Amino acid sequence: MEELVVLVNPDDVVLGLMEKQQAHVNGLLHRAFSVFLFNSKGEMLLQKRAPGKYHSPNQWTNAVCSHPRIGETYLAGAQRRLKEELGIEAELSEKFKFIYKADVGGGLWEHELDHVFVGNYESEFNLNKNEVAEVRFISPEELYKEISENPKHFTEWFKIILEEYKHHF
Repeated sequence: MEELVVLVNPDDVVLGLMEKQQAHVNGLLHRAFSVFLFNSKGEMLLQKRAPGKYHSPNQWTNAVCSHPRIGETYLAGAQRRLKEELGIEAELSEKFKFIYKADVGGGLWEHELDHVFVGNYESEFNLNKNEVAEVRFISPEELYKEISENPKHFTEWFKIILEEYKHHF
């Protein structure tokens, strides 16, 4: 099934729908969400994108990033993707939204109006191996150290969102 994204203007007014990969080729602004999950030690959950992903394969990123479907709220989309990618449920709260544009290589762009959600999780995962190669928790100190030492191991959008995240907490 063709996956569509919701094209919007900077005020989140819907402009139409477009096939996901085409929107990324054209660099058009579309709706997205990002989920940050933490354990009781304050460590952040990272997922390593599956090797078969059409962009940014085998790179580490936050728990979930994706796109709400037409008629789906940002929160409902985030909860859907937690189940589809990680096989989990978690209570989420929206912390902020912002617009970013990132070159993800191969002539593809992420240009997103991104709603960022935060939650806690401390149990087992049932990973969808078509989406996620592996997961791990990491302390903020170790995360920033790894990013500075090996920035190519992390998705471009994650580095941008993480910087924005610091301004809201």
